[in-house]
Amino acid sequence: MISFILRRLGVMALTAACLTFVVFFLTNLSPLLTNLAKTQADMRMSDAQVERWLGNRGYDRNIFVKYGEWVGVVPGYVIEGADGVIRARCQMPGQAIEDIAKYCGVLQGYWGRSTRFQEGVGDIIQTRLGLTGILMFWVMIVMVPAALILGVLAGMRESSKLDRSLSTFAIGTTATPEYVSGVILIALFASTATGLKWFKGTATSAMENPTFENFFLPVITIALYGTGYIARMTRASMAEVMTTQYIRTARLKGVAFHSIVIGHALRNALIAPFTVIMLQFPWLLNGVVIVEKIFNYKGVGWALVEAASNNDIELLLGISVVGVVLVLLTQLISDIGYVYLNPRISVS
Repeated sequence: MISFILRRLGVMALTAACLTFVVFFLTNLSPLLTNLAKTQADMRMSDAQVERWLGNRGYDRNIFVKYGEWVGVVPGYVIEGADGVIRARCQMPGQAIEDIAKYCGVLQGYWGRSTRFQEGVGDIIQTRLGLTGILMFWVMIVMVPAALILGVLAGMRESSKLDRSLSTFAIGTTATPEYVSGVILIALFASTATGLKWFKGTATSAMENPTFENFFLPVITIALYGTGYIARMTRASMAEVMTTQYIRTARLKGVAFHSIVIGHALRNALIAPFTVIMLQFPWLLNGVVIVEKIFNYKGVGWALVEAASNNDIELLLGISVVGVVLVLLTQLISDIGYVYLNPRISVS
């Protein structure tokens, strides 16, 4: 098992390097850099002025060198610009040139500085990821038990009225995107127009004081979509297990139906849904973009939209690293858990 984990960690490191380089390359395309220069300096800059501005700040150099600096395996640049000002990548605000570090990248804990918020990217991500983590935690608490219960109930008696009813509900929630269900829930339960303003709080206030009133709607908006998807997978897996020979044998022996479901079928039925549940973590990190924007909850999704809208390259790169690491870690945990749930699978 240890050698398996070490091999996977090596593959994960290589995958992370490739994916982050692709994102780095895309965010450093010439049109985006030109837009960055005009946004930060003057929208009426000429092409020559744009080139000079980018050159003074190291944006016009080789993409591999810039990526190495960003990662922290290549020394940061020190450039004396055409304006006579010496600029360095590793120079912190108010720090003298002679005091700067040689390396300053992701490996050294320096994620760059956000041009949108004028703060360190690492500090922004830490704050926003904490807020999104709280939201994701409550979504998983609501979504996973509800989905498993619905899926197991539907799969226990395939083609029954209960199965058809629950399957219809699951398909309906999965087919409804978050931006539709979010607006509907706001209109029904948080608007004075309907007279059903049960939730008077706002998701913005939930950042400091998450309560039932101000946190329920965004949690349910995200959970509804994922619940249907996990429930359908659980239902299909449960229905398949219930038709196996050992389940039929147990029923012929007179074992109580609930004992068959809980003691024999449930563990095997949860093998496929376990992988799907683990995949919900990276999906949630991306899925909260819409919900956080609708409810003005200022987590990672909200920060991603702000970064994209304002061409904040460093913040976009930082959030992309978080997304890549989360996907790879959940895949590793999923593989390890899959082995324990299904002993027939060998880690070799």
